[in-house]
Amino acid sequence: MVKTRIFLFLGAAVLVTVLFSLPKSVVDNEAEAIEDGEVPATVNNDPHSTEADSVQVRTILRLNQQFTISEDSEKSLIFADSLATLYISLNKYDSAARFFDFIADRVPNAKNWIKAGDTWYEAFGFSMDAAKRQSFGEKAAVYFNKVLEVQPDNLDVKNKLAMTYVSSSNPMQGVMMLREILQKDPQNEQAMFNLGVLSMQSGQYDRAVERFTGLIDLYPDNTQAHFFLGISYLETGAKDKAKEQFLLVKSLDDDPSVQATVDSYLEDM
Repeated sequence: MVKTRIFLFLGAAVLVTVLFSLPKSVVDNEAEAIEDGEVPATVNNDPHSTEADSVQVRTILRLNQQFTISEDSEKSLIFADSLATLYISLNKYDSAARFFDFIADRVPNAKNWIKAGDTWYEAFGFSMDAAKRQSFGEKAAVYFNKVLEVQPDNLDVKNKLAMTYVSSSNPMQGVMMLREILQKDPQNEQAMFNLGVLSMQSGQYDRAVERFTGLIDLYPDNTQAHFFLGISYLETGAKDKAKEQFLLVKSLDDDPSVQATVDSYLEDM
């Protein structure tokens, strides 16, 4: 995984952030053949499993078979966790989240709710399909709300819950939640970042410049903030300042995809 993660649900204005969130290498080999034998329905109906290499597919098949036939609740939990972990390694977060659902439903506690919520949140962030994104966000929100009932001061969870609300029918609920976080913790890096990106999404680039500048003053190594500050400067016509931020991003993150994206901005300028 690359060092930084930025969520894609914020709309076309920031879709370029995919280059900060994709893994350095993506599994794209289609398994053309699986060992002889019946494929369990739980895998056969899952299009994700066809994208893994043959060894991973066989592992998924084996674990699913064990999970399906297991009558031992403790072993079922172990199989579910193994399957979820495997799917995460393939960046198939919605598939992983379904197994974390299974665990959280049978062992309901904050740790398992966070794990399930975080995985649905990853699926929410990576999804380019609006309907799926909404569904994944709603599922993440269910678990995050459970966590906040027992851990009301968990600001990491509250940040994520706020961003699921931003993409719902009541986005101001999410914005107000982010502001509440900053009232409790004025230097909360994630809340400051999220509000900056939301300013960009709404076309308030001057406001975005203020937010990202303030964020960078506190967290100068936040590559994402420098990148978005560069875009915000560009949108306000401050090309020299934008160029300065883009060059700084190149010096902070040597990932080839990030370098190529920044270069494309510099070339267009």
